[in-house]
Amino acid sequence: MACRKMCCFIMAMLVLSGCRKDLGPEPEEGQPVPAETLNRVSGFFLLNEGNMNMNKAALDYFDYGTGTYHSDVFSKGNPGSSGLGDVGNDVAVYGSKVYVVVNVSNKIEVLDARTYKRLRQINLDNCRYITFSGGKAYVTAYLGVVGDPDAPQGSVSEIDTASLSITRRVTVGRQPEELAVVGGRLFVANSGGYSAPNYERTLSVIDLGTFRETKRIDVGINLHRVRADAYGDLYVSSRGDYYDIPPKLYVIDTGADRVKTSFDLAISDLDISADTAYICGTAFNYQTGKNVISYTMLDLRTERPLQRSFITDGMDQPGRITMPYGIAVNPENKDILLTDAKDYVSPGTLHCFGSNGKLKWSVTTGDIPAHIAFLKKTQ
Repeated sequence: MACRKMCCFIMAMLVLSGCRKDLGPEPEEGQPVPAETLNRVSGFFLLNEGNMNMNKAALDYFDYGTGTYHSDVFSKGNPGSSGLGDVGNDVAVYGSKVYVVVNVSNKIEVLDARTYKRLRQINLDNCRYITFSGGKAYVTAYLGVVGDPDAPQGSVSEIDTASLSITRRVTVGRQPEELAVVGGRLFVANSGGYSAPNYERTLSVIDLGTFRETKRIDVGINLHRVRADAYGDLYVSSRGDYYDIPPKLYVIDTGADRVKTSFDLAISDLDISADTAYICGTAFNYQTGKNVISYTMLDLRTERPLQRSFITDGMDQPGRITMPYGIAVNPENKDILLTDAKDYVSPGTLHCFGSNGKLKWSVTTGDIPAHIAFLKKTQ
């Protein structure tokens, strides 16, 4: 986790749960779901994080054409492997390849998107998140995680997607998280999450031509998520300090390189589809010991919250979903995929809501289902 205090919270939950392997059923193989014929999207990958030091990261795949949810396709595509590794932190599809960032195992697994076979393992210490532009992949990495304001700065590595080799590297802030490309520049969220209370609070701006950091934009403490809209703005989340400083969502004008507005929202994850941002949020506060869960939509044209949840059938009521964790919107049919990490130590659930906000289906996943990447039929 990006913040040491949050790590402690999760580890405490692990201790209370005893790390037992019998806390829930193993995900079923080939779980049936109503099939659907789509013109552009074949299916999607779901990366289950798994808990630290348990080697339980797993990659699942859902096939829209057959309506089948396949569990742990990495192991099936690579028989004899010891599994995907320790803490799956991000997944993305680019071209005909799937890139899986495995944080504690210090590697990026590059797979064939159709067969799931390993094409290359790229070693990168403490890698975190990945994005792409112009035939290159860009990956953030922590270089120091000790609780020290003088800990080493983080980095972004550039990977050539043809040769699958690291070509360039640039230094950014401490414990960098998500990143996005806008207008030939790379924007990187620096968290400083392991140096509480001396968090970072900036976005690093990297010129992709020179691959040098040109400036840092002051935003807010403990930054995490970064999403770009169609208007040149970035939506950047701050996790706050889990005590007195609440989480926020900031909107960055990349033309002026400044914060233009902000929202008092907790962001576990968000996705942007057309002119709408879909957000699931879980705000934990150590003073109250409670989570506050929210499901929100933003109109990106007016930059105002819509006065309704993206869930309309009552599934957003307390207790129906335990721990909303990851979200993605199907680019073709606009279905909303929402993961439930439950207690973090047993199999989670993936829920699919239609564009009308009503539940269409649910399946059992691996531990801590988190990151989703769609596979297009042309890929």
